[in-house]
Amino acid sequence: MPTLFDPVEMGALALPNRVLMAPLTRGRATREAVPTPIMADYYAQRASAGLIISEATGISREGLGWPYAPGLWNADQVEGWKPVVAAVHEAGGRIVAQLWHMGRLVHSNVSGLPAVSASATTAPSYAHTYDGKKDYPEALEASVDDIRRILDDYANASRNALAAGFDGVQIHAANGYLIDQFLRDGTNLRTDDYGGPIANRIRFMSEVISAVVSEAGTARTAIRLSPNGDVQGCHDSDGYSLFTAAATEIERHGLPWLELREPGPQSSFRATEEPPVSPAIRKSFTGKIVLNSDFDAASGQAQLDSGIADAISFGRPFIANPDLVSRLRDGAALNAWDVSTFYSQGAEGYTDYPAATEQEAA
Repeated sequence: MPTLFDPVEMGALALPNRVLMAPLTRGRATREAVPTPIMADYYAQRASAGLIISEATGISREGLGWPYAPGLWNADQVEGWKPVVAAVHEAGGRIVAQLWHMGRLVHSNVSGLPAVSASATTAPSYAHTYDGKKDYPEALEASVDDIRRILDDYANASRNALAAGFDGVQIHAANGYLIDQFLRDGTNLRTDDYGGPIANRIRFMSEVISAVVSEAGTARTAIRLSPNGDVQGCHDSDGYSLFTAAATEIERHGLPWLELREPGPQSSFRATEEPPVSPAIRKSFTGKIVLNSDFDAASGQAQLDSGIADAISFGRPFIANPDLVSRLRDGAALNAWDVSTFYSQGAEGYTDYPAATEQEAA
């Protein structure tokens, strides 16, 4: 069986190891969603990852509701991403752009526009805005014309990602955002061709895949799902059947890899008692499967040994350990992360975490 440190091919991507950097929202772009120079330093520090999946990146102003998150819908954003991607490549790394539409989790304080979703529903809890935490408004149900426009936004963002130099794209269909809102019957209350039975609810996801592939190509396109548990008020009455059907549809499109965020009951972030769906997805998806959530070296290797996973993506450990690959390989202690700096705008808690060699020298 392969180890975490063996190479793997995922479509057009030849990766030197199977320790991937998961997408991590960090909030270091401008209010216009343009990447900043410090982001180049941050990502280049972590270029030893087999693959970096970028922080979630907005496909449109309408779809981006996180303060200081980056976008990929206009020329200024493309120009802002170019030095970030170049820095990763110069450091020997590979990076794909994660394409994001937040749906009902957008607040107009950030976007300046009404939120749209599969149906007119309201997310629980609160939104992070430029003026602090605010209740979510009820989203507007997307019309068929809205859906067509959003598909065009996905295609445009994919084209822009390649223009910025990214090695590919990952469609964000997880964590209760727009595509997930269409997938799950707790948030999709539609009665047209996009609602009702599972075959209809996966239609929007399938059309997004087609739109992205039309620009990025199949070999450079991937997708992320979160098949077990409720996420940000997004739930389904039969997630097992839903996500095995979604995986079958992804297989039909021929995508080379699929990332699954699957927390357990002890997860430190959105724990759930629902069992993982990845064993069933493995039976219907022949591409590479990347598993994510609360793994360390031993538990990640166990998933590779089981044959379910081909790679493991690590999130918060990569925030605090830019040299995570070598630390895991060497069995070195890991730096602890500081939650209070996750979404701040400075270098603290972003580019100032030391590598093990720096700690030894000190």
